[in-house]
Amino acid sequence: MNERREYREDTIDLVELFHVLLRKWWLILLCFIIGVVSAGAVTKYLITPQYQASSMLYVLTKTTSVTSLADIQMGTQLTSDFKVIATSRPVIEDAIADVEAETGTSYSYNEFLNHVAVDNPSNTRILKITVTHEVPKLAQVMADAVAAQTATHMAQIMSTDAPTTVENAVVPTKPSSPSLTKNCVMGGLLGIVLICALLIILHLTDTSIRSEEDIARYLGLDTLVVLPYDADLAKNEELLNKKKKK
Repeated sequence: MNERREYREDTIDLVELFHVLLRKWWLILLCFIIGVVSAGAVTKYLITPQYQASSMLYVLTKTTSVTSLADIQMGTQLTSDFKVIATSRPVIEDAIADVEAETGTSYSYNEFLNHVAVDNPSNTRILKITVTHEVPKLAQVMADAVAAQTATHMAQIMSTDAPTTVENAVVPTKPSSPSLTKNCVMGGLLGIVLICALLIILHLTDTSIRSEEDIARYLGLDTLVVLPYDADLAKNEELLNKKKKK
């Protein structure tokens, strides 16, 4: 009997847990709504929107012809060099000077660099310089400044023509982050996960005996007789006992 009792105590009935959650569907729905509304409010009122602007450079210069494997390989290697040079201190400091001259906004090297991301789209010899900023115009000016200075410094280092600008940055009109829809969905799902976890924990830690199944589970005993509980009868008996005491 002890083995039977330990087995029943250590076994989690998934079907029973499902019914426990199903009985509390209204609470789960309420927590989902609360999570959606909370995440939406935080996203809209507490998180500053960020805007992205990108400039693109073609790493091969006008004097380089892509007619041989050597030229193609050189373009691939130059792309890696450009990514390092684009975030080097001389490039960033010159870009800071250009931005300050145009907008009057000054940055330190680390502050400016935190806004800049340099990427090389796969299977291309294009360098994409992306700036993320809370001010759309500054994102555009900063991206163009970094691209221009990268091209200038690369030409000086290689003693050749400056790389070709594929695309200049434009002032973004829509924020790149945060995503209201994504955050609302994540908030709702988080609300569901938290309330489901709480309900399951409360159910598993509740050792109250309420039915014959609970008697078999926790005590390992078989139930012979079940007497229904009459709430009205119990209330009347309680009133009668009070009158007798008086």
